[in-house]
Amino acid sequence: MLAVAQIGARMHYAVPQILWEAGVLDRFYTDLIAVLGWPALLRRIGAGTRSDGVVARIAGRVPVGVPPSKISHWPAFAIEYYWRQRRAASRSELTAAHLWAGRELCRRVLRRGLGQAAGVYTFNSAGLELLEHARERRLFRVMEQTIAPPSVEDRLLAAEQSAWPGWERPREADPQRAEFAARERAEWGCADLILCGSEFVRQGITQAGGPAERCVVVPYGVAGPAARGISKGRACRLRVLIVGAVCLRKGAPYVFEAAERLGAHVDFRWVGLISILPEAAARLGHLVELQGSIARSRMAEHYAWADVFLLPTICEGSATVCYEALASGLPVVTTPNAGSIVRDGVEGFIVPIRDSEALVERLSRLAEDRELLEGMSANALARASKFTLATYGKRLVGALARSLPGGVPTTGKVAP
Repeated sequence: MLAVAQIGARMHYAVPQILWEAGVLDRFYTDLIAVLGWPALLRRIGAGTRSDGVVARIAGRVPVGVPPSKISHWPAFAIEYYWRQRRAASRSELTAAHLWAGRELCRRVLRRGLGQAAGVYTFNSAGLELLEHARERRLFRVMEQTIAPPSVEDRLLAAEQSAWPGWERPREADPQRAEFAARERAEWGCADLILCGSEFVRQGITQAGGPAERCVVVPYGVAGPAARGISKGRACRLRVLIVGAVCLRKGAPYVFEAAERLGAHVDFRWVGLISILPEAAARLGHLVELQGSIARSRMAEHYAWADVFLLPTICEGSATVCYEALASGLPVVTTPNAGSIVRDGVEGFIVPIRDSEALVERLSRLAEDRELLEGMSANALARASKFTLATYGKRLVGALARSLPGGVPTTGKVAP
């Protein structure tokens, strides 16, 4: 039996849901959940609203199927973490907020106690003290690395900052970042098993000097929006959707360059928090419809609008938006650093990072060849069927069973 500690609604609580259905979740610890206390009341009040605000985001924090009796949460901690992030006046202060949250979650979990758990499941930067506690008591220890390590991410983003001045605030020195990277390395040292969502993440751990022999790649899976039928009567202009924060890490300048070249033939829409400077946002907004951040409940309508999904990202773990796009029947154009399950030339195209020419060429092909577009759409749906929440559960439980002493109980099943 495992105790899971998680900050935020990462992947909409897929891990605790899967482990509960598999019969191996002893306890789920998190910052805020909408099935207990005042957040549950707020969820009922906000039911049925289409708000994109705080109420809607809290209302979406529901680990489907996990009994409330198995959950511990600390809403005051969640609010404090939220405000620390909002008040952060520098990159260093934001990193300090993340470090505080990881330590504070572990402190609260250990004070509450691990119950009958024979092991712990944590996420990068938010589990060190819990992993150390478990190691002292010879409990099984799992750590999931959700993105490439800081040394890899920082190197890639430093190059973007140098290449694209005026898009984001200059990355000032961050003395907290070394501590953040050291914390992740210490978590790798404590873990019996390090789960990676993609080969890109596993290679990043290797580059950072981590224990590659304890890394296992387990691609994710999503329930996804309802898959639409593939329509042959699409609009004359190709409709391209990007989802995620509008920032250098997601490849904003390369979207801009592609839109400059293709604007007469392609409509671009970007859904996500706008994290670039106002002048850059204004330039991009002339070519790309910037929707800003929206509630997850509204995402299906944007996937349904699109013909193609684009994510020219510089650094990810395994971007769940790519899984969702495939489940919506959208060919995906992305980079190797997205850690996606897309196969080049089958469900879309894999292009090098920082290559707007390649983006233009691939999107032009899809705009001009509707037969290619429809074939890749069909392939996207077929690929998505192999990476559902159910199949992710089987891969995850299988990886745990191969490492967990005594294996994983066979009672229970992974929910579809």
